[in-house]
Amino acid sequence: MEKIYILCVDDEPDVLRAVARDLALLEEAFPVETAASADEAKALIGRIQESRDELGLIFCDHVMPGQNGVDLLIELRGRLDLDLMRRVLFTGQAGHEDTVDAINRAGITHYVAKPWEREELLQVARDELTSYIIASGRDPLPYMRYLDQERLAEHVHRRNRTDTGQ
Repeated sequence: MEKIYILCVDDEPDVLRAVARDLALLEEAFPVETAASADEAKALIGRIQESRDELGLIFCDHVMPGQNGVDLLIELRGRLDLDLMRRVLFTGQAGHEDTVDAINRAGITHYVAKPWEREELLQVARDELTSYIIASGRDPLPYMRYLDQERLAEHVHRRNRTDTGQ
């Protein structure tokens, strides 16, 4: 079974370590990768896809050297091979215009302000990955203990009703 990765992109090593630590409860089912720049993130995405794995969720900071996070998310949104990936802007410095761009052009599915609370970050990851699993059409059962069990069970119930013609 292919892996579904979580990627965090931020130019601050302390932030990357903290995110990996805070998402450790999901790591068994959703490996966490980190990148310090947009270029590093694109290279990592390429390696994930080369191994026939998937990127289910990206947390991306906005203010980074080189390509900023909103522009990276806009670029990734334009790729058909990443159309189901969930995109979260993860920043403390995005202005109003940047945030509007992230919503309208990058298709972010959530915004997390820095500093964050561990439980908030975990909840956002669970919600976004639940949506990813449902949208991908994959069997949700292997992910039940990590994600939103109620939403996944409801999805299975709806799918079963549709399959039986009810």
